[in-house]
Amino acid sequence: MIRQEKAEKFMTDQELNRAVQYVTASTSYGRDTVAEILKTGLNELTSLAMQSSEPFERDVLVEYVCQWTMKRTGQPEVLVREILGCASRWLDEVYEEIVKRQAEALDRSTGDDEEDEGAEPV
Repeated sequence: MIRQEKAEKFMTDQELNRAVQYVTASTSYGRDTVAEILKTGLNELTSLAMQSSEPFERDVLVEYVCQWTMKRTGQPEVLVREILGCASRWLDEVYEEIVKRQAEALDRSTGDDEEDEGAEPV
């Protein structure tokens, strides 16, 4: 799956399993349900962040990820929000890493433009 590969760049399997274990222990939901919701939410967060050059406010992004995850998994809103809410620490870490990488890429691309400014055409 393409979406899963993108998320793995920002979170290892071990980190994802730790998040699933934490949320499973913190809620009354089964491991498979928690894992499906977390993977779906994290993958969409990563995909959206990688495709967009526009920064989003955290609340707007969380709302979008919740809605996407509910639609994709078919799980009820209360369940999705509770699970993603319990995993907010991991969602925030992935988002912060993505923002950091986007800023670095932007710096590199603007740095390349500045170097070409004084160059003579060939």
